Amino acid sequence: MRPFYVFLFVAAGTFIIDQSIKALFLDGYSYAGNCIDLVLHFNKGVAFSMFSFLGPYLKWLQAALIGGILYYVLSRGYIRRYALPIGLLVGGALGNLYDRFAHAGVVDYVAWHCGFHFAVFNYADVVIDLAVAWIVVMVYFSPRKESR
Repeated sequence: MRPFYVFLFVAAGTFIIDQSIKALFLDGYSYAGNCIDLVLHFNKGVAFSMFSFLGPYLKWLQAALIGGILYYVLSRGYIRRYALPIGLLVGGALGNLYDRFAHAGVVDYVAWHCGFHFAVFNYADVVIDLAVAWIVVMVYFSPRKESR
């Protein structure tokens, strides 16, 4: 039961941090730097604005995907081994999903433009990427117990 509470705490904490940072930008904060601008953007699609043509249906598709991931992870018992990274993944995903319902697009604010222009992203995107990398490392580089 303890891993489930770790998962819930991490997911809730990630969601709260994400929404708190986004609130700063929604209230008008911005910063223009030499390589990075911190400026409010609304992404109507997913990574690099893909699937923006789905419009309002994208949020429902994303909600179903998150629900499916949660069902799979909880039903298979993966939460015992991957509570922390799954908490990060779900917290970030729920933060971006909330944006779709509340603001009709994901609130992005970090724009890299040093040498080349990169996609605008946010804290939730970084946490989701970190969680996926963490799970991949755990799957491929952690010793497994032999089943008998």
